[in-house]
Amino acid sequence: MILSLTSYHYIIIFSLTIIISYFFNIYAKKTGIPSVLMLIGLGVLINYVLSSFIGVEKPNLFPILKVIGVFGLILIVLEAALDLSLVKEKVSLIIKSTLVALLGLVGTAYFSAEALVFFVEDMDIITGLIYTIPLSILSSAIILPSVEDLNENKKEFMIYESTISDILGIIAFYAVLSMVGADSNEGVYGEVFGNLVFTVIFSIIISYILVYIFQNIAGHVKLFLLIAILLLLYAVGKMFHLSSLVMILIFGVILNNYKLFFSGGLASLLNVGRVDHILNDMKVITAESAFVVRTFFFIIFGWSITLSDLFSWKVIGIGVCILFIIYLIRALFLFLFQGKDIFPQLFLAPRGLITILLFFAIPEETRSANEEIEGVLLFIILTTCLIMSWALVVQKNKEKLQKEILSQVKDENLEKESVDIEKSHSQEERKVDPEE
Repeated sequence: MILSLTSYHYIIIFSLTIIISYFFNIYAKKTGIPSVLMLIGLGVLINYVLSSFIGVEKPNLFPILKVIGVFGLILIVLEAALDLSLVKEKVSLIIKSTLVALLGLVGTAYFSAEALVFFVEDMDIITGLIYTIPLSILSSAIILPSVEDLNENKKEFMIYESTISDILGIIAFYAVLSMVGADSNEGVYGEVFGNLVFTVIFSIIISYILVYIFQNIAGHVKLFLLIAILLLLYAVGKMFHLSSLVMILIFGVILNNYKLFFSGGLASLLNVGRVDHILNDMKVITAESAFVVRTFFFIIFGWSITLSDLFSWKVIGIGVCILFIIYLIRALFLFLFQGKDIFPQLFLAPRGLITILLFFAIPEETRSANEEIEGVLLFIILTTCLIMSWALVVQKNKEKLQKEILSQVKDENLEKESVDIEKSHSQEERKVDPEE
């Protein structure tokens, strides 16, 4: 059966999708279940309905998924960067979150790669790392909208850690990918480091220029122009094998902390009122755009997956082994840098958008012939999201119980105070009566 869809049908589908995603967000805030998990489930349901009841064959969705995913990745990193405040009080938090992200990424990728080498035939350690680095990256696309109800310290830690994990993971992935077929790994290391240093310097310079120019642009249509320029810089940077995501991160951090970066003599170059206006509007438009892109990415991903890939004891066995490594390594470094209070951060380690994008960025000649790897990818993504859901629900119930206990204690204290006041009044009356 071939469906004939008009432009009005597409408008209806687009609108209903945004409305459903909005209510998913509301439900997620009330229950702690990440909205991303519900979006993936909706995509799976769409695939089932279209194939089973309407007879529509599943199209090749990966090209669309890749374009939406890259756009979403840029917006999500920009959204996170616009929330990062560089103040002295947060230096310790930034250092700790960076160390947890770096050591967690390295430890998880290496030991997971060793597990793949053990379980999968003809798998060498470099190929293993190409597969396990994406599986070792925290998904800021899932974490950022899910940690709003955590206390400020834990929330900021997760924002820094997930964002830094994204950046480091992408750099590590392409660095290891460069080693495949390279004659000298030393040359690869030098090239990667040189590109990173150049990218950082270029990003700082271009960020200063963009902030200065856009504060002087008159008119209202300039925010999407700014986003378009950032997208252009990202795409051109990727063509020259630069760490383009670093550009987005540095621009967002400089814009959100412009008073710090435009201090001293540079302060005279700024119109504080205009930059504040650009910053506030940029936060709104980035958050709204990221919401839309995230919605369609995870629905299309859910539509594209094949659940039958999970029904294999080998897939489940490898997946459970990697999960054990993920949470063991994470528990070790969280305990080392944060102490005993590591719940629910320990279980807030979902894999998502970047994991999917990097997995499909693996060249065909490098891919393992073992088809079970894709099943492991799906197993890790779904299971880490489910574990995160459980942790957030438990945390929400715990906070609800604490509020109820606190409210009950307050009521008891008020009642006690009321009784004490009545007793004191009665005693005063008794003292007054004899004199009368």
